[in-house]
Amino acid sequence: MSEQKSTAAMDVGEHGLKKHDIKVSTVVFMIFCLVAAGCYGIEEMIPECGPGLTIVMLCVLPFVWGLPFGLVASELGSVRPQEGGYYKWVQEALGEFWGFQAGWWRTISIYIDNTSYVILAGGYAATVWDMTWTTEFALKFGMILIFTLINIRGVKDVGIASTILSILVMVAFGVVAICGFINWGGDAETASTISFQMTAEPAEGLGDWFFYIAGGISIGMWMYSGYESMSTIAGEVSNPQVIPKGTLITIPLIMAVYILPTTAGLGSLGNWENWGTEGDAVGYAEVVAHFWGPVFGVIFAIVAILAQCSIYNTYIASGSRGFFALADDYLAPPVMVKCDKKYGVPYVAVLSVGIFNLIFCMFPFGFIIILDVALLMASYILVYISAMVLRRRIPKEEYVFRIPGGNGLLALICIVPICVAIFANFVNGSDYYLGGMIGIITGPILYFIWRRRYGGLTRKDPERYPKNEKTGLAVGDTRKIAFLFLVMSIMNGIALLFEPWYEGWGTEDAWESGDYFDGVLEGADVNAIVGTIQVGLGILTAVCAVACIVFFILSKKVEPQKEN
Repeated sequence: MSEQKSTAAMDVGEHGLKKHDIKVSTVVFMIFCLVAAGCYGIEEMIPECGPGLTIVMLCVLPFVWGLPFGLVASELGSVRPQEGGYYKWVQEALGEFWGFQAGWWRTISIYIDNTSYVILAGGYAATVWDMTWTTEFALKFGMILIFTLINIRGVKDVGIASTILSILVMVAFGVVAICGFINWGGDAETASTISFQMTAEPAEGLGDWFFYIAGGISIGMWMYSGYESMSTIAGEVSNPQVIPKGTLITIPLIMAVYILPTTAGLGSLGNWENWGTEGDAVGYAEVVAHFWGPVFGVIFAIVAILAQCSIYNTYIASGSRGFFALADDYLAPPVMVKCDKKYGVPYVAVLSVGIFNLIFCMFPFGFIIILDVALLMASYILVYISAMVLRRRIPKEEYVFRIPGGNGLLALICIVPICVAIFANFVNGSDYYLGGMIGIITGPILYFIWRRRYGGLTRKDPERYPKNEKTGLAVGDTRKIAFLFLVMSIMNGIALLFEPWYEGWGTEDAWESGDYFDGVLEGADVNAIVGTIQVGLGILTAVCAVACIVFFILSKKVEPQKEN
């Protein structure tokens, strides 16, 4: 009896967080849901980039974005499998301040992501059924309620739901690929519309290439992101080494699910200019509906809704654990660590995701996603830097999985996607840039407030994380805050020069109003949109520059000459 009690105690964490036996196959399906859950979203890339460039990007981005992060997440997850995942990796490598930034930025981006999946599910449903505002909200409310309840029951139930939904989605897109390749070249109706031209219109200069790449790079990077998200629930897995194993299996699987159906669809159905996610647009459902019958259109609409449900389901688990980890380190409201006694789940954090999604689920997709990309990229950059730091700090024998090739190859694997992220941050457009930077600036602001209010890691280990009595922050934090604002000031200055040239402000080649905010403001005065963005960028640059100077001067007065 005492041995059973001891075992049970080992399966429950400090706050009542329970551990579960999760198989590698379950991890594969959960990561598949976190990263992909089908090709939905790629439809938007095709008319923006062109069919040829879309295929090229789907083939290239895995190697310069998806695969590097999958490998890094596998390496770090094998040597540091713990609740909080990427947040804890950055904290160990770069310290409390940068750990909070990574944890906050990625957690908030997941909250935003989750809202977008609810919005997309409602949009796909509206393509099949005539829905009023009330009916659409009821559908979204039901989706949020059902999967919030599943998540409160624990990771094991999340895994079961993810497995079932993933199998349905994989089979569905496998059918699309088979149908497309069998009917390669199209029929009398579609043959003349098939084309794999590189860009939507002939690219006449560097600016045109930037524009067409920008039309799909943010979606492509979004589609190949999420490999690290499973790491946040490692503390609830009895054998957390199944996570890096599952990650390595999932990488080629997701590449196949994206590339094969898209290539087959374009090579059989054609009509690349009309692909999209709206009700009258061409998509993956039309491939099988055209060649095998219209009933497949309805089936695929249902699969599309289920795909969004599967992503939503797993991201509730990932996002809520981010807040749990921050609160556990006294860097967020302590209520976030409260766990359900029966299921051992941080139910307050889970409920916070559902409430956030419920509030914002009726907002336009373009406004919701605008903050997400920059927050995602900023957190990824910190994880890449942390991987290089920890590789030199942690003994080789502690790694269960280690990327082969030595530190030089690891540096290459990390630096290339960092450069891709910085490039994408600018070419996504001034609207995405401004929205993203506003999201990023919330990180240092909330750290300053919550670290002083809740005590941070000093409450856990005062010797290892000493408090600066003059600021209420950790020793050295004012220097780090000043450095972050310096980097933001430099980037904002570059944006003020690059974006007007790139978007052609005030010229005949200028972007139209529909090119901003995902087309939500189409029909508005483009000069008013650009003017507002320009003023916003100017104010943001000034705020960051002043904050940098203030915190730098403050650091000279309050920080010790040498940090312990």
